[in-house]
Amino acid sequence: MKRFHQIIIGCLLLGGFTLSSCDYLDVIPKETATGSDMTKDRQAAINYLYSCYGYLPQPNSGPGSLDLLTGDEVVTAFEHETFAAFPKGNYTASNPVISYWNTLYQGIRQCYSFLEELNKAGTFTGLEDKDRNDYKAQVKFLIGYYDFLLTRCYGPIILVSEKPDPMTNPDNYLPRTPYDQCIDTICKMFDEAVPGLPATRTGTQSSEFGLATSVAAKAMKAKTLLYAASPLFNGNSAFYADFKDHEGNQLMPTTYDANKWVKARDAYKEAIAAAEAAGYRLYDRPDCRISTNGYPADPHVRALRYTILDYSMENETAGSNCEVIWADSRSEGAYGLQHKTLPRREGVSYAWNGISPTLAMLDRFYTKNGLPISEDKTFDYANRWNLVTVDDSHKDEAYPGRRTMKFNLDREPRYYAWVAFQDGYFEILSASNNGAYSSDPDYKAMSDSHHGELICGFVLGQNCSRGENENTKRNNNYAPTGFLNKKFSRPEISKSKTNSVAQQIPWPLIRLSDLYLGYAECCVETGDLATAREYLNKVRERAGIPDVEDAWANYSTNPNKPNTKEGLREIVRNERMNEMYLENQNFWDMRRWLLADKYFNVKAQGMNIDATTIEEFAHPTEVIFERKFTSPANYLMPIPTSDINRNTHIVQNPGY
Repeated sequence: MKRFHQIIIGCLLLGGFTLSSCDYLDVIPKETATGSDMTKDRQAAINYLYSCYGYLPQPNSGPGSLDLLTGDEVVTAFEHETFAAFPKGNYTASNPVISYWNTLYQGIRQCYSFLEELNKAGTFTGLEDKDRNDYKAQVKFLIGYYDFLLTRCYGPIILVSEKPDPMTNPDNYLPRTPYDQCIDTICKMFDEAVPGLPATRTGTQSSEFGLATSVAAKAMKAKTLLYAASPLFNGNSAFYADFKDHEGNQLMPTTYDANKWVKARDAYKEAIAAAEAAGYRLYDRPDCRISTNGYPADPHVRALRYTILDYSMENETAGSNCEVIWADSRSEGAYGLQHKTLPRREGVSYAWNGISPTLAMLDRFYTKNGLPISEDKTFDYANRWNLVTVDDSHKDEAYPGRRTMKFNLDREPRYYAWVAFQDGYFEILSASNNGAYSSDPDYKAMSDSHHGELICGFVLGQNCSRGENENTKRNNNYAPTGFLNKKFSRPEISKSKTNSVAQQIPWPLIRLSDLYLGYAECCVETGDLATAREYLNKVRERAGIPDVEDAWANYSTNPNKPNTKEGLREIVRNERMNEMYLENQNFWDMRRWLLADKYFNVKAQGMNIDATTIEEFAHPTEVIFERKFTSPANYLMPIPTSDINRNTHIVQNPGY
């Protein structure tokens, strides 16, 4: 698949653009081309279009992603990297660390510049009208999307409606626009983009992979309205009653509006109908690449593992993955999730064992009955940390004859698809020549040329531990909680001692299950509990757990919970945390639900990874890394102080 970021290589000027700066990113460096070169033919138009995509934040960039490893889902051994300032609360307006403010406005300017050229007669010789109209629609989609990202970060933004003039007098710089007006404009931009976009862009047109579609536009409109309806942005007078511009205009709505949930619900219903009509469906293929690595063998676990990994052509119903509506196809690079997740072996390159689910996240994953572990009357919650010997009835969950905590057994398939634990499995092939795990006796016993499965041990001296003994403990490349992430790791990767992960994975930005859960959330808030349960159950069925009615009626200590608005709200939120685990959602969802100060202001917990025996290991222990969330300031990101000083018409977000 051709990756759109490769097309824009060489398109950068030195310097950065803000609304108050005359330096900006352009299509072709001034020293190598004239203005006419930028608009002379069809290829110039394609280059210009792809440059408009070049400002998208990269969600799977390990060190530099704002929202990948910065919620409460995981803790990592890489707290020296840039992203770690956010869970530690070490960012300010004068040092925002990772800021999208300037970059996204650069993207908006580039989009308006291209739109201006597309509307001129005589530009881009040879460009057919259908392509010109498609490009205009893509640019409108990107403007809407960039504005959505800005409002998600900063709340009310500077709303730009045309190409900014770099010679604008500072006295005429724009102020921030009230939040609700921003939302209306974003939705309008997505609406304008829809008629000019195709519903899908299939893998047979590889250069179009990752470009905007009408289904993606409808989905993003729905998500924009979901954020606007959520507690952070909908009548939050406790935080924002005094949040006004210099003229005294209220920038955030302080009165709750129930109709915002209705608008979001209707937009989700429309987006889902469009997606399903275009052929999108929940991924449920249990045999994907089973001839390459037969593990995991359980069909539900396997389908879940490959839900966002399978981009094979034979699976192409609506694009390259039947569930992923829009994806970012850029390479995650050497320090991405796959390398940081693979089990560590001494002397093995690109296997850093360092992304660990927290106990807070692991608690959210359900039991096999589809219930929270504290609410399932068949689950021994009080004794969940007790060690038990794994028997044959749990052989697909953990290795028979070994001991693990009760906590790890009788859990839902997503737990086994995405989490490795003490004496559980990590499915990976070891290259036949110079294999990374071929010296491990358990691996050798479990694996052959078409099967590869490591039995994980996190007690000191075991194969996924912090070191051989107390004197060899590593300060990096270890699993801080004694659990290891498996999501986004391909079971069929053949890992040698020196190779990197062989195949990059398009990163899902929007997938159908996200739409189903967003719709269910809106239905809860508008009182339509039956429809909320219906769409919740679609996701649960694919996950291999009972529907919500069955689970709570037959196994729960609180059987009436799904029948109340408050109870079903909690269930939908928990389902979202499970299904969207490690997909850049937790960082934002906890904020829009006004839960971040509760969950992001406490240190993560895991097992005692410094233990030399499994008995000592099996005790919840606080992880050493600092966690800090300041309310209300950290619910929004700070606008860089330099921009506040440069444009005297804009005010800073509260708390900075």
